[in-house]
Order: sequence, then structure tokens, then C-alpha cells
Amino acid sequence: MAQDKKTALKKIIEKLHAGEDPEEVKREFREVLGDASAMDISMAEEELIQEGMPREQIHRLCDVHLAVFRESIEKQGDIAPPGHPIHILMHEHSAMLDMAEELSKIASSIKEAAREPTEAEAKRIKELIDQFKDAEKHYLREENALFPQLEKHGITQPPAIMWMEHDQIRDVKKQLFSSISEENGVVHVDVKKLANMALALREFLSNHFYKENTILFPAAMRVVTEKEWDVVRADFAEVGYCCFVPEDAIPAPVEKKDEALLSEGEVRFESGTLRIDVLEAILNTLPVDITFVDRNDRVRYFSLSKDRIFVRSKAVIGREVQYCHPQKSIDKVNQILDDFKNGRRDVADFWINLRGRLIYIRYFAVRDRDGKYLGTLEVTQDVTDIKTLEGEKRLLDEPAAIAPRL
Repeated sequence: MAQDKKTALKKIIEKLHAGEDPEEVKREFREVLGDASAMDISMAEEELIQEGMPREQIHRLCDVHLAVFRESIEKQGDIAPPGHPIHILMHEHSAMLDMAEELSKIASSIKEAAREPTEAEAKRIKELIDQFKDAEKHYLREENALFPQLEKHGITQPPAIMWMEHDQIRDVKKQLFSSISEENGVVHVDVKKLANMALALREFLSNHFYKENTILFPAAMRVVTEKEWDVVRADFAEVGYCCFVPEDAIPAPVEKKDEALLSEGEVRFESGTLRIDVLEAILNTLPVDITFVDRNDRVRYFSLSKDRIFVRSKAVIGREVQYCHPQKSIDKVNQILDDFKNGRRDVADFWINLRGRLIYIRYFAVRDRDGKYLGTLEVTQDVTDIKTLEGEKRLLDEPAAIAPRL
């Protein structure tokens, strides 16, 4: 985008924020920037935020921006071919709007007639509610697969604003979900609450999806590369698709490609790369004790957590795990290992009282992609304080004083 055009567009947005008449601003927009694209608008807003305009202010007046720029934006038409991640997201937008419209009509009809829903209506309401619950995958795919790619290209504020709206949608859906309950197979409906929240959700989704379809997604199509779209497709498949997305709309999964060179002293995983010292620090920081026993029943690793529950010495490395337990426990240890190796179980749980604390001990079969047994992971955790948790905690405590290191 030419700098003079970007500057002019920023001034127009600033006029909107200053409270000038949107119709007058729209006229100026047509004269000066009639061919501005969604990407132009996105980048201008990005710079305004970087220059100090609060993100919340951009978000609050986003609908005003859209009203002014709608004529320019809507000329873009179809932006992605079938099977493309953007095409799938837009398909889901359309499906969710249809679902919200149907739910709102059913609820309004029942409310206006001042009656209880019929059995068929209650069943359909439950089906639509369940579909909206499954729609959480839609937002998770955007937040965890699409938004990171946009951020790589310097587009950070539009995804952040859309994520804010996702959380607002989640709040509306939470209220919607609480309007129905099920007991012994019978669906009970708070009709008034359902009607109000279904209408609110429909309006919220309509505005939100319009912003994504006409601003965020066109920006993504301009900057994300073909190789990056392959990564997005693979990430989409990992998160999963919604129950209302037809199979023929979902592309075949592709293998993620990471062409970055692996530096010395790094370990590459499917989901990222870590230096060995960082990996060790992570494992030692986990609020659990872990021990790994290989397929030959020999201890190969244990974490050095700050306050280990059971003592481990480095002398156990390479030792057969049976010799690490008292004789009375050997039969149980062998049974767990045998069950893991033969696929009869994947988890074994125990809990004991130790010095007045409740200790949770879990064993997990570790398998490769093909299900081949690689070994056993022991995870031990003190859950005494966890059991006492109630309600919610959303505020951050003041940091505890840290003693100086000698």
C-alpha cells in the first residue's frame, strides 16, 4: 500500500473515532480511497494501534468502519477455492448463521405463544445446542492455526481483536447453553432465556463473521504462502472439524513441513524445537515427578524436580525396574508392565497417604505412532491441595519474596 494512501486512510479512521458524521466520512472515502482493499484497512488499523490508539477503541468502532468501507470490501467476491482452510472457515460461518437463525426462530415462536416446547422442538433445540458446543473447534482452529501465520507476517492486531470477540461469543454461548438442561432423557428449556440468548448470538455472529470474511480472511489470502497454508491444513486436521462440516469440504491431511535447520544441541519434535538444556529445565519444572522405564524394563530417566516425593538416585539408571520396588510389589509391577506390553491397558492409577499428604501415582504405556510399546512412564503428584480447590480464581497473587541465591 502506498504510504500516501495509508496516511489518508488512517486520517479517515481517526475522523470516525473523533465522532465525525459517518456519511460525510463515507463520501470522503469514495473520493480519495475508493479502491482501498481489506488489507489496506487492516494495515492502517495496525499502525494506529502501534501509534497508541487503544485496541479496545478499534474494536468498539469496528462496526462503524465496516459501515463506511462495506461498499469497497464487498467487491472482493469468493476468495478461496473449495477445500482451502479459508473456504472451510467461511463454510462454517454460513452454517453457524443458519443454525443461529433456526434456533432463534424456534425459541421466539415458543416464547410468543407462551407455551412449552413440543418434544420435537425440544429435541431440535438440543441438537442445535450440541452443534454450537462442537463449533468451539472453529475458533480453536483460527486461534491456534490461522492467527499464528498472520502474526508471522506482521498482522497482529486484527487477530487479537477477533480473539477478543471469540471470548465474547463464548460468554454468550455459555449463557445460551445454561438455558437448557436434560434429566432422564427429558430436555427442559428456559424459553425466555433461550430466545434472548439465541437472538444475541445470531446478531453477534453475524457481525463477527462479516469482519472475518471481508477483512481478516482476505488479508490472510494475500500474505500467507502456499507452504504455510499446508501447515495450516495440517494444524486444522489436528484440532478437528465441527460436526456440521461435510466430509467433502474437508481437505485430505498434509504433512507439516519444517525446513529450518536443526542447530547443534537442539531436539526437534513434531510440535516444535527445544534446546536440550531448555527441555531438561522444563521437565524439572513440571509439578510432578516423572520416571521412564524402557521396553526392556530398565530405568532410563527420572526428572530432578525441586521437591521429589520419592527419592531417586542416579544409580538406578539402567537398573531393572523390578529391583526398584519392594518384593511385595513385584507382582503388581510385572502385571502392569505385561498389560501394557500386550495392549490390555494403557493406564494404571493408584493413590496413597504419605506423611499426611495424598499422593497420586499413575503409570502410562508409551507407544509410537503405530502402537508399538516403547516403555512405561510413571507420574507422581501430590494432590492434597488440588482436592481443596473450589469455585474460581481469576486474580493473580502478589509474587512471593524470593530468597537471594548464595
